[in-house]
Amino acid sequence: MCVFLLPGALSASAVDAISAHKHLGVASCSNSVCHGAAQVFRDSHVMQNEFAIWQETDPHAKAYAILEQPASREIARKLGLGNASEAKICLDCHADNVPAAQRGERFQLSDGVGCEACHGGAEQWLNAHADKSVKHADNVAKGMYATEDPVKRAELCLSCHMGSRDRMITHRIMGAGHPRLTFELDTFTWLGRPHYAIDEDWIQRKGEFSGARDWAVGQGVAAANLLDQLTDPKAGMQGIFPELVLFNCFACHKRMSDKSWGPRQGTGLGPGVVRLYDANLVMFRHVLAAVDKSAEARVLEQTRALHRATTESRDATLAAAKKLRATLAELLPRVAQHRFDGGSLTAILDDIEADAARGEYRDYDAAEQAAMAAQSVIVAFENTGTIDKARADALKAKLDGVYAVLKNENGYSMGNFQTALKTLKSGAP
Repeated sequence: MCVFLLPGALSASAVDAISAHKHLGVASCSNSVCHGAAQVFRDSHVMQNEFAIWQETDPHAKAYAILEQPASREIARKLGLGNASEAKICLDCHADNVPAAQRGERFQLSDGVGCEACHGGAEQWLNAHADKSVKHADNVAKGMYATEDPVKRAELCLSCHMGSRDRMITHRIMGAGHPRLTFELDTFTWLGRPHYAIDEDWIQRKGEFSGARDWAVGQGVAAANLLDQLTDPKAGMQGIFPELVLFNCFACHKRMSDKSWGPRQGTGLGPGVVRLYDANLVMFRHVLAAVDKSAEARVLEQTRALHRATTESRDATLAAAKKLRATLAELLPRVAQHRFDGGSLTAILDDIEADAARGEYRDYDAAEQAAMAAQSVIVAFENTGTIDKARADALKAKLDGVYAVLKNENGYSMGNFQTALKTLKSGAP
């Protein structure tokens, strides 16, 4: 049985853990007999061409270069940061921006988000991890980051793809022109060409893999992360205003002529109210539909209480957020250990479609998360043997229809999304 570390279980954040040991640089990993081979090694327990895949196809490899583009320079100019390629707030997520004392001789900031930005400083484990007799757990103890643990992976990914108390990505940054952030752990794990394969050897070294579990855990960790930012005295406030990046973009950013407001059971709020970004909380409720229906109702009740508290006072908001955060901490271990079989997956998809019918996806961002959830469920249906490949392909074609509705966030129609999701559900088990 895998034991995952839940948010709050360790005092050090993911960012602290990554920076704990010296980073030796991408060049220390890219030797042709290490991870820089031109093709997969036949008798190795890893592919060994990971560097080539990262360099050629992984957006992380181009993250630093983006800072040199005109759009990035303009964002930095508007924020008064000077050069984007030198500003800490930019480098923290567009490079492996560890302190100077933690950089080895071959380290280059211009490598972008390199190996050690995700796998941790290799100072103590670089040689050991090439030795097949050394267990993975021993390397983790020496500073390798346990990316196979969905909780830890979610915490690290979200520190940049959502922002965290360590790396606040603020409303001011968005206002200066930065693209809106969106993230879902399972979907984003497999975007592009992964530089590893989930095979028997991987499972033997690192434990059982489940994309549906990763999606479920990722939603819970993201919701907890938002609440941590909201309750943080420094991150959660900007002058007399709360940090607006924690609120729903589409509650405010719409045409003045828009008359599309309607009620949502998940908020209980009326029109004209700035409401928290709650898409991950909505998704985590769907997770709980497969794990514990009474817990799902409890999270709904506490989410509504949080939304209501934001219209009352800062103190009321903090109290409601901390109560909900404690509930997530209680439920996440159960979610992490849950086996998402065919019955669980059907319960989740049923719950998503039922919420759509009730009008819960009035906002684009929640619909976007629901589409990625449906994708994770469909892939899991096939991987668990609940459906065969032909049926999975038919469902993926219907999923394309769901994504088509989301192609233009400014032209999003809830009615069209409801129809597309209902069509998808009609072909599911």
